[in-house]
Parts: sequence; C-alpha cells; structure tokens
Amino acid sequence: MTGTEVAGFSILAILVLIYSGLHVPVAFCLVSLIGVWVIKGSFAQASALLGMAASDAVSSYDFGVIPLFVLMGLLVSVADLGRDAFLAANALLGRLRGGLGVATVAANAVFAAVTGVSIASAAVFTKVAVPEMITLGYRPRFAVGVVAGSSVLGMLIPPSLLLIIYGLLSQQSIGDLFIAGIVPGLLLSLLFCIYIVFTATFRPAQMFQSPSSAQPGAGLPLGKIMTLLTPLIVLAGVVIGGIYAGWFTATESGAIGALGAFVLAAMRRKLTWSGLWKVLVETGQVTVAILFVIIAANIYTRLIAISGLPNVLNEAVVAAQLGFVGLLLIYAFLIVLLGTILDGVSIMLIMVPMFLPLLAPHNIDLIWFGIVTVVAVEIGLLTPPFGLSAFVIKSTLADDRITLGEIFRGAAPFAIIMGALLLAIIFIPSIATVLVR
Repeated sequence: MTGTEVAGFSILAILVLIYSGLHVPVAFCLVSLIGVWVIKGSFAQASALLGMAASDAVSSYDFGVIPLFVLMGLLVSVADLGRDAFLAANALLGRLRGGLGVATVAANAVFAAVTGVSIASAAVFTKVAVPEMITLGYRPRFAVGVVAGSSVLGMLIPPSLLLIIYGLLSQQSIGDLFIAGIVPGLLLSLLFCIYIVFTATFRPAQMFQSPSSAQPGAGLPLGKIMTLLTPLIVLAGVVIGGIYAGWFTATESGAIGALGAFVLAAMRRKLTWSGLWKVLVETGQVTVAILFVIIAANIYTRLIAISGLPNVLNEAVVAAQLGFVGLLLIYAFLIVLLGTILDGVSIMLIMVPMFLPLLAPHNIDLIWFGIVTVVAVEIGLLTPPFGLSAFVIKSTLADDRITLGEIFRGAAPFAIIMGALLLAIIFIPSIATVLVR
C-alpha cells in the first residue's frame, strides 16, 4: 500500500470513527499511529515519531496564550459583563423595529471584544436575551437564531481564540491577526443588524408571534449606560490596544486581561472561593481539551507529510488548472463541510497545515488567509448536525419546546450572511487587511 493510499484511507477511517462516537483527538492519534506504522513498517519507529510530534506540538511558550484568554473569558462571564452589555445595547437600540434582536447582536459584538470564545457568548446570551425576546413576542426560532448567529462573532472580533491558534500554526503575528479581524467582525455585525431590521419591517410574521407584539426597549439614562459599558471598553482597550501599541506580547496581554477580569469580578463580589475554583477547573478542562486536539492534529499532520499526499494534491491542482480562486473556494467548502462533524479548532488544525503548502506558490497574504479561514470555520459552527453553538444554546436553554432543529433553522439566515461575507473577503482582500497594511 502506497503512502498516498494510506493517507486516503486514514481520512475515511477518521470520519467513520468520529461518526461512531469516538472522541476527535483519540481518533486522530489512533489512525496516525496505525498509518505511520503501515508506511514505515515498524511499530517502534512509528510510536517514537508520534511521541516526538506530541512533545513538539505544545512545547512553545506561545501556547501559554490559550489558557490565559480562556481564563479571561470565563472570568468576564462570571462578572456579568455580558448582561451589562445587553442592558446597555437594549437601552440604546431597543426602540428600533426588531430592536431587541439588534441589541443582542450589538451586545455580542461588545462582549466578543473581551472573551474570544463563542461558547461563552452563546451560553451568556441564551440566558440573558432569549427569555426576554420570547416574553416580548419574538418567535422562539428567531430568538435562538439571533443568539446562535451573533455568538460566533467571538471567534472573529479580537481577541479570538481561533485567530490565536491560526497565528501559532502559520507563524504570523497574533497582534496583526487581531487587528485584521476588526473590520470583518464589525461588518458582519452590521449585516446581521440590517437583516434583523429588514425582517422586522417587511416580514414581521417571521420574527414576531403577531405583528403588533413588538415592544420598545426600556430606556436608561446615558450615565447608567456608560457605567455599564466602561469596564468592557477599558478591558478590551487594554488587551487589544496593548498588543497593537507594542506594550506587551499576546501572551502577556492574555495575562493582563485575565488579571483585569479577576479584579472586576472580585470588585462586583461575583467571585467566591468556590466560584474561583470552578473557573480555574473549567479553564484547565477547556485548555487541556484544546491542547489535546492540537497534539492529535500535529501527529496527524506528520502522517500526511510522510505519506506524500500534499505533493499529490499539488500535482492534481496544477493538472486541473483550478487557479487560485478555485482552490480557495474548495478550501472554504471543505471547512464548512467538516463543520458537520468537527469543532472549529479541529477543523483549523487539519486544514491549515494541509492547504498552506498548496497555496504557497501563489504568495498569499497569510493574515488575509487567516481571516478567510476563521469566517469559514464560523459558518461550520452553525452547520448541522454538529454545530457547536447550537448545542451550547440547547443545553443552556433547557427548554424542551425549542428543539435543536429549531435552533439550526433560526441560525440558517445568519449562516447565509456569513457565507456572503466570506465571498466578499475572498474577492476583496482589503476588507481584512485595510487596518494592518
């Protein structure tokens, strides 16, 4: 059996194992071990090679940025800053037609600037926004769809965990990636808001239980709004501004952000000793899960490299005369397709190392390519049957009346909007690079 055949069978084996219920990193490690064993003909050599790959995968100091930003996001959630963002956004935007939906998007955008984890946004705004929207006459499908769609902003608006991982994989500046994510993130938020206002104005039956059920948002004094938003603005400014100004590295920025979130939670008396321990344990669990996936993906990348599959794919691409845009569209399509079975981190760790050698001859801007990758991964977060954001909303809501299918159907328009943005970034790269270049 040739190396290319082994690589082809390995992809099929991984898909079968994952669909059978085996954990993603376990499937990657098992298939990689067997694949290298078959190619090299020696189990000892295969195990030694994969052990070395596991050691090299996360030995860099730069990986310390992952637990720090995860810790910051969890502490921000404990401090109820998501609720504050929603109250402030509702006070400013709630009087619009469909204003509560617009406020949810705006609050998610602000909250994303201090978390970087879409799961946290989905969980927070499921508790805060969905019950209020349903109470005020919004259809449950639309309410959960808005939260699912806008929760993925956490993976694009900096600081973003996916941008951090991409930066580590591609050896690009995490600070530049953060800056590049600002315009696409704000543009996506604006497109979501335009869709909500358009639907509320011209197709109200799709949004409300009855056309007359829309109610204006409650107003708050401007001083109260600024009080709610100031901690978020200061924390986001220090974390992102510090990186951009060159005051500290991305890892140091994560430490500063985690310390600031801890201080905010302590000052608000939201953090007990038991609560702090719970946050630390959850940080460890999330970090270990991510690092385990990184190790597994790194091991699988070694198998792919040994098999010679990248060279075969490169020759096939040249022979097919797909061109740069054609190859990029295939790349984005495969990412969205993998979103049906894998989480965002796993998808990125598989696809980026595999396609970077194929795209290298085109001298692509790797900062722009990172934004393209993250937007495509975001679409996968809303794609059934896996759709991680939809599952988080379902488990957090604990309402049997709202099915998982309803959540996916509600999120579908937002996934389509994200697809349109993805195409725009592919054909107009300056959307992603205007602030960096």
